[in-house]
Amino acid sequence: MTKLWGGRFTKQAEEWVDAFGASIPFDQKLVEEDIQGSIAHVHMLKNQEIITEEEASEIHRGLKAVLAKAKNGELEYSVQNEDIHLNIEKFLIDEIGPVGGKLHTGRSRNDQVATDVHLYVRNHTQTVMNSIRALQQALLLQAEEHVETIIPGYTHLQRAQPISFGHHMMAYFWMLERDYGRFEDSLKRTNISPLGAGALAGTTFPIDRRQTAEELGFDDIYQNSLDAVSDRDFALEFMSAASTVMMHLSRLAEEMIFWSSQEFQFIELDDSFATGSSIMPQKKNPDMAELIRGKTGRVYGNLMGLYTLLKGLPLAYNKDMQEDKEGLFDTVRTLEGSLDIFAGMVETMEVRTEKMAETTSKDFSNATELADYLAVKGVPFREAHEIVGKLVLDCIQNNKYLVDLSMEEFKAANGAFEEDIYEVLKPETVVSRRNSEGGTGFEQVRAAIEQGKKVINQT
Repeated sequence: MTKLWGGRFTKQAEEWVDAFGASIPFDQKLVEEDIQGSIAHVHMLKNQEIITEEEASEIHRGLKAVLAKAKNGELEYSVQNEDIHLNIEKFLIDEIGPVGGKLHTGRSRNDQVATDVHLYVRNHTQTVMNSIRALQQALLLQAEEHVETIIPGYTHLQRAQPISFGHHMMAYFWMLERDYGRFEDSLKRTNISPLGAGALAGTTFPIDRRQTAEELGFDDIYQNSLDAVSDRDFALEFMSAASTVMMHLSRLAEEMIFWSSQEFQFIELDDSFATGSSIMPQKKNPDMAELIRGKTGRVYGNLMGLYTLLKGLPLAYNKDMQEDKEGLFDTVRTLEGSLDIFAGMVETMEVRTEKMAETTSKDFSNATELADYLAVKGVPFREAHEIVGKLVLDCIQNNKYLVDLSMEEFKAANGAFEEDIYEVLKPETVVSRRNSEGGTGFEQVRAAIEQGKKVINQT
């Protein structure tokens, strides 16, 4: 088969060489974006009288026919035609004849592929933002239901202070809100049109780049043709934001994995998001959470792969840049799937409130409350800290908790203790009193939930 660019060549590559150099096995994913860009391009060629109205109409009809076949799975892509662009051009010529060859007037595969990838990233950025909102909604529902459910809060994976489970859920809500903002902001760099930059230097044809940009919904055009065809910063930005989302998901996945263990029993995942063992019939494994935790690594790897790919490339386009797509496509697939799985997993998980309450009533996570109590009574906090530390040590040595101490024991430690100390030590009191803005106090958590609802409703 003669290549569409083969006029200058006297021999053809062997099939295995063609197969090695071809991108069509993966860039066929860009078929709709490629045809969308081509339709805008042909409209511009007509308006600029570079091709006739009749030619433009025939090419437009042919592209629509090819698109319909693509959506119906009727296209058979060819490695000999290398990539999505030449495959579509060949399909078009087969559909309408030689006039299809006029479609490529005034453009190059270099600006064409850049346009395709911009459109792809833009489309999936919006999809990801919608999926983030769905997960935030699931977190809001759990938070609202469990404002007064108390769970141990941890630092260093050691029990620190009791907190509202709703507060814990809202922590991830706000992480995801920053993620949403990163993707939203990235659209300013993604939604720029490279179409019309040509191979690297523009074109002699009197094209109108702003017409195609407007038709494709871009906010602006690249101001430099070299930059237009060689820039993949927008893809890096998408993949970086994706890596941050996956990091957040992985952190929550880790917590859900140990919360659902026999040792914690804080939650139970819905059967839809768990699997069993082939040998141990009692097992219920949190496999979806584990998979998302594991897939975070591949998303990081895709980002580093693209950074490494681009770091030594001279201007403008180089064949190396063909390798930008598989990692990008994999990141999109992984991120969108992970967000959708997580939304379902969070929404359907059972929160075992009694187990959480039992846990927070038998620990020393209320110790800070004692120190604060003494500080309010006028005892310097550093001194109060030492007094409470010694009380904790005494309890540990005598196998009891702070709430088990008698009034005489409290008084022996410091005369400022009064009978109200037993009320102060209750987990509900400990949590409810932390009403500094952004704290775990119940009223603060309810306020945060209402603020979260407003954030979602504004978009």
